[in-house]
Amino acid sequence: MAVSSTFARVFTSPFECRSDPDFSGAPRPENASSGRTIGAGGARSYGGRGMSSSLILRFPPNFVRQLSTKARRNCSNIGVAQVVAASWSNNPAAAAPAAKAVDAASAALAPVEVATGVEEGVLGEESCCNGVKKIESLSDEKSYSFLSCAGSIAIHAGERLGRGVVSDALTTPIFNTSAYFFETTAELIDFKEKRRASFEYGRYGNYTTVVAEEKISALEGAESTLISASGMTASTVMLLALVPAGGHIVTTTDCYRKTRIFIETILPKMGITATVIDPADIEGLESALNKNKVTLFFTESPTNPFLRCVDIELVSKLCHDKGALVCIDGTFATPLNQKVLALGADIVLHSATKYIGGHNDVIAGCISGSEKLISAVRNLHHILGGLLNPNAAYLIIRGMKTLHLRVQQQNSTGLRMAKVLEAHPKVNRVYYPGLPSHPEYHLANRQMTGFGGVVSFEVDGDLPKTAKFVDALKIPYIAPSFGGCESIVDQPAIMSYWDLCQSDRAKFGILDNLVRFSFGVEDFEDLKADVLQALETI
Repeated sequence: MAVSSTFARVFTSPFECRSDPDFSGAPRPENASSGRTIGAGGARSYGGRGMSSSLILRFPPNFVRQLSTKARRNCSNIGVAQVVAASWSNNPAAAAPAAKAVDAASAALAPVEVATGVEEGVLGEESCCNGVKKIESLSDEKSYSFLSCAGSIAIHAGERLGRGVVSDALTTPIFNTSAYFFETTAELIDFKEKRRASFEYGRYGNYTTVVAEEKISALEGAESTLISASGMTASTVMLLALVPAGGHIVTTTDCYRKTRIFIETILPKMGITATVIDPADIEGLESALNKNKVTLFFTESPTNPFLRCVDIELVSKLCHDKGALVCIDGTFATPLNQKVLALGADIVLHSATKYIGGHNDVIAGCISGSEKLISAVRNLHHILGGLLNPNAAYLIIRGMKTLHLRVQQQNSTGLRMAKVLEAHPKVNRVYYPGLPSHPEYHLANRQMTGFGGVVSFEVDGDLPKTAKFVDALKIPYIAPSFGGCESIVDQPAIMSYWDLCQSDRAKFGILDNLVRFSFGVEDFEDLKADVLQALETI
């Protein structure tokens, strides 16, 4: 639409709009001082390059709806003109009143009220003129409740369905900010006295990060989720926040080594002691609960690297009867293969670096559970400062949108490869909960819907012979971690326990011929052929 001279009067400030190109070649008078040509009605074009006087403003059809009352109030002349122009484009019949509003704004910079189509009270006072607004309060009803499939929830939860900011960007924006401002001191006081919501400081929250947390909460069926800088950050802050000085915890023999080191070397400095049991030792758990005032039972299920499984439902009942909390690290299972909270646990923890991120390009951790428990952990997390930056949160969000597709492929490949390996004469033993030979096979079938893409196995050989097999593989990378698109392989004796002598490694069940293979999303036949040719070299 062409803008009249009345509308053009608004553009006497430094904010100016581009004009329509003029291909007629007709000469135009030039302003020698500015190098800009001035056409009829006072409209300007830049650089004397044949730009016409007819100004064009084009906006998305929903532009008006993306500006809150406070945003329009704070906009300068150019912002008012844009709102009116958008109103014109959406409703030509409103042209005359819009022009009058512009004249009034030009004369006195008075605020212009334009209907937004959004109820007051849903949107808070905070806003800006770029189409992004904070939502101060959201309905308690989950907007994704009509979705029945986890894959759909992973894609839409926290974004199109319940996003904490309103934006016409299809993907969640990255909010690279270290602090959040207040318009006035009164607003700051309102925040301090709990009458106003704000993150205040980047260590306390970020809109991008909140979206990642909402997605994970939706998948886990949790009231709240805290996402952090790593899986170890999530584990350590959870233990420090929930176990009091002098408390007692129960954990299991097979677990991530750095977690064991923290429990054995750091927690005792605060008088916190631990009982370590086999993952299947229910009698050992009952004994520990009877002998000690246990605060927390903490384990992985499946465990690392032998993929042992814990009876989460039974363990939760026993612990709750004694007033103890239950936290399960479900990293190997993913939120798709195992619903920890539904089985009775209080908290589920993940190294989001693995399957949740899924692309071997981001480090993160998360814990999910009730609002009460996660708030207690969050308060300490705000002090310790192990936050996830918004760029990493964006990668987690992106990764989760293909989580169900990746896990389906990895479940299938993992199970099929476990069967291939178990049948091979050069493999002594395979550890995979989807195999009948696994000690918790029946339990895994009861509480899991898939068994993941990690298979641990022992080849027929010593450490050099096992290393020869690993080196002969062509597809996987020799690296730590698991759960990504790319296959990864390692010898735990070297990758995680090389600082211990052979006999000390054996105490943890880590033999020199143990291999942990994380199958990615490559084609099964390619992976099978690669593993078989590598086995033929030993």
